[in-house]
Amino acid sequence: MVNEAFPVTGMSCAACASSVESILSHTKGVQQAEVNFATELVWVEYEESLSPEDLHEALKKVGYGLLWSDDESGDELAEAQKKAHEEYYYQVKTRTIASILLSIPVIIIGMGFMDWTPGRWISLVLSLPVLFYFGRHFYVNAWKQARHGQSNMDTLVALSTGIAFLFSLFNTLFPQVLLSRGYEVHVYYEAAVVIIAFVSLGKWLEERAKSNTSTALKKLMGLQPKNVHIWMAKDSADRSSLSDNFDVQQGEEQVMPLKWVKEGQIIIVRPGEHVPVDGQVIFGESYVDESMITGEPIGVLKKKGERVYAGTINQKGSFYFIAEKVGKQTYLSQIISRVQQAQGSKAPVQKLVDRIAGVFVPFVLGIAVLSMVVWMVVGGQEMITQAILAAVAVLVIACPCALGLATPTAIMVGIGKGAEHQILIKDAQSLELAHKVDTVVLDKTGTLTQGRPALTDEKWFLDGLEKEQSSVAAIIWAIEHQSEHPLSEAFLAHYQSDYNSSEDKIVLTRFESMTGKGVEAEDQEGNSYTLGSISYLRDRYKNQWNAEVLSSQEDQFRQWEGQAKTVIGFIMNEELRALFALADPLKPTAKGGIDALGRQGLRVIMLSGDSSKTAEAVAKELGIEEVWAQMLPEQKADKIRALQAQGCIVAMVGDGINDSEALVAADVSVAMGQGSDIAMDVAKVTLISSDPGLLAKAFTLSHDTVRGIRQNLFWAFIYNIIGIPIAAGVLYPFNGFLLDPMIAGAAMAFSSVSVVTNSLRLKTKPL
Repeated sequence: MVNEAFPVTGMSCAACASSVESILSHTKGVQQAEVNFATELVWVEYEESLSPEDLHEALKKVGYGLLWSDDESGDELAEAQKKAHEEYYYQVKTRTIASILLSIPVIIIGMGFMDWTPGRWISLVLSLPVLFYFGRHFYVNAWKQARHGQSNMDTLVALSTGIAFLFSLFNTLFPQVLLSRGYEVHVYYEAAVVIIAFVSLGKWLEERAKSNTSTALKKLMGLQPKNVHIWMAKDSADRSSLSDNFDVQQGEEQVMPLKWVKEGQIIIVRPGEHVPVDGQVIFGESYVDESMITGEPIGVLKKKGERVYAGTINQKGSFYFIAEKVGKQTYLSQIISRVQQAQGSKAPVQKLVDRIAGVFVPFVLGIAVLSMVVWMVVGGQEMITQAILAAVAVLVIACPCALGLATPTAIMVGIGKGAEHQILIKDAQSLELAHKVDTVVLDKTGTLTQGRPALTDEKWFLDGLEKEQSSVAAIIWAIEHQSEHPLSEAFLAHYQSDYNSSEDKIVLTRFESMTGKGVEAEDQEGNSYTLGSISYLRDRYKNQWNAEVLSSQEDQFRQWEGQAKTVIGFIMNEELRALFALADPLKPTAKGGIDALGRQGLRVIMLSGDSSKTAEAVAKELGIEEVWAQMLPEQKADKIRALQAQGCIVAMVGDGINDSEALVAADVSVAMGQGSDIAMDVAKVTLISSDPGLLAKAFTLSHDTVRGIRQNLFWAFIYNIIGIPIAAGVLYPFNGFLLDPMIAGAAMAFSSVSVVTNSLRLKTKPL
């Protein structure tokens, strides 16, 4: 199966989105289709036997279309979508201005000279280009929809303006028909043209507002340079040794488009330029602004062997690096892709709104027909005129656009704003659900601490043999070199010199990582090794010698643990050989982040695989009252489920492989951007800079977004609930008020614009 997003063309309202979704979902070979009206994207899961062209042909019959590209980088598709948006915006703008200019004299004649017979003919002449040239797309699209049993906003506009125009045309050509029956002759050309003008104006303003909802995505895309400086080796250069013995003089510089860059090419980055792709520095050094990743504005020194990432900015010197990840594989492209996918996803409430929008147009058509029938039955002398006006007003005022835009525009702004603050939200459901969270569970290592522990203390049981100690240190280095646990980095850094100076390099024949417990290994000589927590070692090795040694060190354990240090033991051939204490400093923003969560009224719990003493010492420093210690990965997940069973809505925050099961179990899962890939894959929210201070901002963002959605839906529903009955004429028996179709057109346009504008307010609210 293929899961891919395509820009959709030809959509004008939420009913269109429902129609596209329905057509694609019923296309043979399509498993699932999900359309977002605000982003104008459709996510389609389809069989490999189908092609994008097949999907396009299925939609083309009904007046819609898809954009796609074979370009792997996605640049061509983005450019095509941008061009399509620009063309559509220009067309809407042109149609709107022309319609307004031609409508003004029609309005003047209709309002001030309604009984002037030549005025009817002038109005007719001016109305024709407005309706059937600048407004022709309404009728063309409505016809395409009708041919396939579909309907949308174009259907409502086409019917309302068509009825008003045809009624007016009849009275212009055959005025005696009504006059002979005692009725006054009225024409409503002004209503027809004003409806077209106002609907076009609404679409123009709506498109302008919608373009502002994706500014965050545009900023991210703007971090990618268009062209790249490539260093090309001369024929005589030995390319295999370039990374080791790089010589600038052995090659020459060329400029090429970013989309042509391939893995393995050498790229030159000068001061002030954006790094175009991910790679490794091979020559030169400079400070690089990585604030888009880390959130820190201070430049990071990049020299030979250091990694650089697309979108970051070179500040001072120049450097050369080998491209390792290009196109969609770069870290920046993955962020952009996740933001696009998240903005195109649907919140649970949107699915209900979509179902309503799908039946909205047929429902309105029924009300319009009913209104006309009722007025024809109970109306007075002007019953024909009143019946037509009521039907036209109902058709015009009932616009499904406001309903369709209410949720996705708020979601787009919310997710975009999150990306700007280094909060990467995977889908709309998580953004909506986060406002319900009442309990936040945080892992300790790498989440609240820096995840860069250092070995601070060691105690050996080797009879004081220095050579043996060095040999054992080399063994420890070899073991930890196989591990991905954050603690392994401390051992690697501490014992690097011992490993390099060791006469005999250690070759491991077996390595097993027991998540949350430790590691076990064997070498080619049959020696067995275990490096793990004291609690695990007590359970694993129960011989008398180990028991006596461990018991004699209880005071030492308590001292180290009271200092918030993690205690690790090393066993060789089932005998304890060393004890180690490692300290992992807290992140500078951890305390402020925890305090912010408390001010939001959230219950905060810290869990850790460390001992109770160590975990409690860290929790005390952070002001966390609830602590779960000595947690294995499956136990972390069990604790999450236990909280959920109590009725809690739980957010789990972690960074490592050992947190992945708990992240999956949680209602809202949050991963640290500098943590493991597995954690980020399963998590619904990623804090790119790994800053725990962003947690409170993420929850605030969710609250603001949900509040915006509720406001939008309230106004959209209230507008239609109040507007449709008034348009149908329910107030006429009480005060003689019958809604003018022109006013209905203006109100309809205002409803969509107001919803989008309210969503844009989210951008200005501080987190």
